[in-house]
Amino acid sequence: MSKKVTVELDPAVFGIEPNMPVMHQVVNAQLAAKRQGTHSTKTRAEVRGGGAKPWKQKGTGRARAGSSRSPIWVGGGIAHGPKPRDYAERTNKKMKRLALRSALSDRAADSKVVVVDDWSFDAPSTKSAKSTLSDLGVEGRVLIVLGREDANAEKSFRNLPEAHVLMADQLNTYDVLLNDYIVFSQATLPTNEPAASTEEASA
Repeated sequence: MSKKVTVELDPAVFGIEPNMPVMHQVVNAQLAAKRQGTHSTKTRAEVRGGGAKPWKQKGTGRARAGSSRSPIWVGGGIAHGPKPRDYAERTNKKMKRLALRSALSDRAADSKVVVVDDWSFDAPSTKSAKSTLSDLGVEGRVLIVLGREDANAEKSFRNLPEAHVLMADQLNTYDVLLNDYIVFSQATLPTNEPAASTEEASA
């Protein structure tokens, strides 16, 4: 069974003053990158029909009309509607690192960072995973940071609705802020050097 250990957190990663504007910008960029951007509407040039002039130009007493597919007509095209686009925003690495460290420092300041010795799962077991979280005294949403070698732990935690499993090299600002507690093993605990390479690849 995994046991909670007391370690000294790297102040360069867990002890800085959180930079709220940078965290906000990085999280917005990360969420924007997740948007599919596949929404699409048809313009008057794309909607079917409307080839013939509805009525003659003069003499009817009605307003002039050249097409029944004008945006002001029922069944007409959509004016200024959404078209497929890429919502991704560019965010430099320096900002991503600062945002991640700010988020980790915020959680550490609230004593919401927990470190275990290792993930000792001999076989996948959701029951053992639930018992582990209970023994650690964590509540609410929990981010479990694992190494690539922790396959049994990943399979154990992934069925728990309150647990979110993430590999150490996927650690990012949004997931840290989204969860109430962050649980590391001693092997995945970020320090000053590794933290520089752990951020979202999509933002």
